[in-house]
Amino acid sequence: MGDEPVNVKENQELAKQALPKMYYDFFAGGAEDEHTLRQNVEAFKRITLRPRILVDVSKIDMSTTILGYKTSAPIMIAPTSMHKLAHPGGEILTAKAAAACDVIMGLSFSATCTIEEVASSCNAVRFFQLYVHKRRDISALMVKRAETNGFKAILLTVDSPKLGRREADIKNKMIAPQLKNFEGLMSTEVHDSKGSNLEAFASSSLDPSLSWKDIAWLKSITKLPIMIKGVLTREDAIKAMEVGVEGIIVSNHGARQLDYAPDTIDTLEEVVLAVQGRMPVLFDGGVRRGTDVFKALALGAQAVMIGRPVVYGLAAKGEYGVKRVIEMLKDELELTMALSGCPTLNDITRNHVRTQSDIRHCRL
Repeated sequence: MGDEPVNVKENQELAKQALPKMYYDFFAGGAEDEHTLRQNVEAFKRITLRPRILVDVSKIDMSTTILGYKTSAPIMIAPTSMHKLAHPGGEILTAKAAAACDVIMGLSFSATCTIEEVASSCNAVRFFQLYVHKRRDISALMVKRAETNGFKAILLTVDSPKLGRREADIKNKMIAPQLKNFEGLMSTEVHDSKGSNLEAFASSSLDPSLSWKDIAWLKSITKLPIMIKGVLTREDAIKAMEVGVEGIIVSNHGARQLDYAPDTIDTLEEVVLAVQGRMPVLFDGGVRRGTDVFKALALGAQAVMIGRPVVYGLAAKGEYGVKRVIEMLKDELELTMALSGCPTLNDITRNHVRTQSDIRHCRL
């Protein structure tokens, strides 16, 4: 493989070469046996495309809006933690790449650059990911800082009452750096001689009592729209609508929380059918190709979020690497749309894909 990747997946090997083993394993690893981690990617291979021919595709339009904000493509940067472990420029470089590519960036609650640093670095549209801390005043302050600094939405992560068992981090005795967003508020330096310091910090900070009733508390402290990240079932999608959030993100946390949770692409349609168009549904997990983006859109997602590929691009080639990841996915999506007879995103329909469920129904 040459120095210049020709697809998104090739950045992973470059990142592995560039990073200390502890940090590479942190980004690449999943929970326990990593079954769901593998399935997030493999499940896309079980979905085939149904292209239509003799359609005028001389002009392809991938632009869309997410919560009313225009973006060049239905591709967002997912909130992933600690980008400075991948590159000294950290989340600032990721934000600059998002701005250059005209896509929306999600900033992690566990970022290694501050909310203010990222906000002042460029004009990217930014959403802020929120974990609810045992000290609610800390979470409330983060929300206020995000709102003050021009972030446009809150992505409430709801699948982490405790941190999943990430055995690579335990073996490596993963060290979590001090996070600048919390300076003067609390220490993120928690030591656990038996395993991952990150797990020890999460255990001391994440609020396992978080429940549906707390959505009202969050809505009371911010005017920003709230999306719930971590929905995997019809039942929870319906509940999300009942409590009045503005959107849903189908996600299993990149397979880092509960192993043997379902892969997200096989779960997406269940959630979309439950929502019935009443709120936007975004998708997160396993996207590595433009064809993957197309498949998620065909199954009802408004956009997809990209996590690990962005981090690998950042580790391999900094801001340029992140831009190339986004550009490659956009180029592949554009080609897939053209070859499938879809000049606009609205032309992508459920009839453009065949899932394993479709095949089973045909055999009955």
